[in-house]
Amino acid sequence: MIPDEDVERVREAADIVAIIGEHVRLKRVGSVYRGPCPFHQGTNNNFSVMPKGGYTCFVCGEKGNVFTFVQKRMGLTFVEAVKYVGEKAGVEVREITRQREGPDPREPLWEINATAASWFQARLWEDERGAPAREYLASRAVSRDVADEWEMGYAPRELGVLRAHMANLGWDEERLLQAGLLAKREEESEARPRFRDRLMFSILDASSRHVGFGGRLLGPGEPKYLNSAESPAFHKGQTLYGLHRARAAMRREERAILVEGYFDVVRMASAGVEPVVAPLGTALTEEQAELLRRHAKTVFIAYDSDGPGQKATFRAADALLAQGVAVRVVTIPEGDDPDTFVRAHGRDAMEKLIAQSLDVFDRKVQLLQRGGWFADLQRKRRALDALLPTIRAAKDPITREMYLARAAEAAKVDRGVLARELDAGTTRRPRPGAAVPAMRRSPEADDDEPRTPPPAPRGPYKSTVEASSSERDLVRAMVLHRALADHVIEGVGRLSEDEADRPEWLPEDEEPDRAPSGLRDPVYRELYEALRDADPALQGGELIEWLADRLEPWVVQLAEEMLDAPESMANPQADVDGALRTLRVRQLGDRLGALDRLIGLAELGEKDRLVKEKERLQREMLGIGGGRRWSGFRKR
Repeated sequence: MIPDEDVERVREAADIVAIIGEHVRLKRVGSVYRGPCPFHQGTNNNFSVMPKGGYTCFVCGEKGNVFTFVQKRMGLTFVEAVKYVGEKAGVEVREITRQREGPDPREPLWEINATAASWFQARLWEDERGAPAREYLASRAVSRDVADEWEMGYAPRELGVLRAHMANLGWDEERLLQAGLLAKREEESEARPRFRDRLMFSILDASSRHVGFGGRLLGPGEPKYLNSAESPAFHKGQTLYGLHRARAAMRREERAILVEGYFDVVRMASAGVEPVVAPLGTALTEEQAELLRRHAKTVFIAYDSDGPGQKATFRAADALLAQGVAVRVVTIPEGDDPDTFVRAHGRDAMEKLIAQSLDVFDRKVQLLQRGGWFADLQRKRRALDALLPTIRAAKDPITREMYLARAAEAAKVDRGVLARELDAGTTRRPRPGAAVPAMRRSPEADDDEPRTPPPAPRGPYKSTVEASSSERDLVRAMVLHRALADHVIEGVGRLSEDEADRPEWLPEDEEPDRAPSGLRDPVYRELYEALRDADPALQGGELIEWLADRLEPWVVQLAEEMLDAPESMANPQADVDGALRTLRVRQLGDRLGALDRLIGLAELGEKDRLVKEKERLQREMLGIGGGRRWSGFRKR
């Protein structure tokens, strides 16, 4: 523990505004600082920080001091939080040893996971049922020594074997459920193993404690990859696979290599490229980016080089740039991933690729230049839309200035014009690095959920997306009136047709002007996509059950609430048509806004053409009665 007097010294010396300011964009308002709440992903300045005081969110009610904030945002214990703040404040923190006042409540979960890991390992090598898993490892050239080093195992298909083994060791069903080794649905009387017929990867935290598992399905079915459920011991978005082994090398070499999947980490580390980690099937979160920043000055992202891989690369890069980390992109040859490349060519070839890596911004510019995106004004505007988020994400002012100059040079645009565009967008765009819903699914570890919606809200769900009520009406129609589903899908499809011209790797919701033309609210989009795939014959309770197998419980609850209020759609056909018109108005408004920005960059001849295009869109908007509605959207 840390003596109370040392805790107070750290508290008095700490600059709470500076520390919280590393996570939240704060602005001075009188004697306090205000910003968007990081705990409920707020967008308004409802989060207040008092110098030499604490913080409070006036919406979700979160409050505390500098230590509370660090604990909650970074997943640290109190002692770790005091040490972290002390290091920031330049105060040496002494830790004295005394008997714990009580055990860490997570200790039983660490122990039960470690026990399960040993059992899974034994099943892999000593049980005939583990033969398919052994054959799979052999097909991927993973030796037993490597598998044992990484504590790989096998979870049998049979229902009762794990529970019986753990019961013999004194672990009851309740504890197995808490650890996530068993799962039980409300309608089921008996708990079942979460992992069945899967190759198991043990997940350890930075302190080498067993916090969870990842399992790869060996037979047919979905999901192919499944992680442990969230628990007091396991938070997927705050954990990096392999960090317990990589952290020393990361600090020694002052670099980290970020890859996508379990096998990428295992292969590279086994080949001698040690500072390698992977997120657990999610897009890189702010917490994971902070973990990397604490261990390395430079992060090399070695994701697949296809379109989805590039998209995931640039999302991760923006999260890292927001932490002040230097980010470089390693280009893996097409058709390979780090696992297959190192397996075929070895460590030296991978180190050569790493040495040839590009700064993330140079890589973006390179891809845009190769695709001819700076060739004409319209495509140049889209190219700049692809570059601006990364410039905004850069926390380091020198890096930000260099990126701005590089973008102006590549696009042959006046730097001052681009700087004004950058500043104008800062107040209306999401903060870079924030976890984004509906993200790309990693081929190796992201199949445990069809999508990743935002955290469950406190209280009724309230969208902040303009015209979201129309999106809700379309989803409501698909829930209540299944015969209208095709009409809704056709209408949304028409709205989205023109989005094919975008760079494939440009994140859809990173720029408001480049957001999907159909449904933009991540939760309603999540529901829409699930309903789009549902059998039209599914209705009522059967439809809800079908959704429950694919979506988060609180998202399914929104569908249930819609089902319970059939009176909310007195004229379903008219409501759907009205909602589609409103979304078309929103789309036209976005295009008009983009044209206004293009006109500012255009030369005289091109400007005349753009003005005519603007007038045509304005006529269309007025023709569907959208002028007043769009004005209302813009005021929000």
